[in-house]
Amino acid sequence: MNKTELVEAVQKSLGSESKAAAERAVAAVLEGITKGLKKDKSVQLIGFGTFTVAKRAARDGINPQSGEKIRIKASKTIKFKAGAGLKGAI
Repeated sequence: MNKTELVEAVQKSLGSESKAAAERAVAAVLEGITKGLKKDKSVQLIGFGTFTVAKRAARDGINPQSGEKIRIKASKTIKFKAGAGLKGAI
């Protein structure tokens, strides 16, 4: 499922709402998750799952095109752990 399909599913779930309203709803949820991760480093949706910010340490890697060794900088990434409700639905 991509974002367009998600918007269509939200539109059907809302009933008579317009596609634009469904698109705004999806955008608002995604924006809320983004802001929550920036502020609190974690967003927990009971029954669905938890998004958290994790740190990746700097490490050595290899450029696949040239075989040259490179240094990969430390970075942050997002992790998701599915909740019991989501696991049960799948």
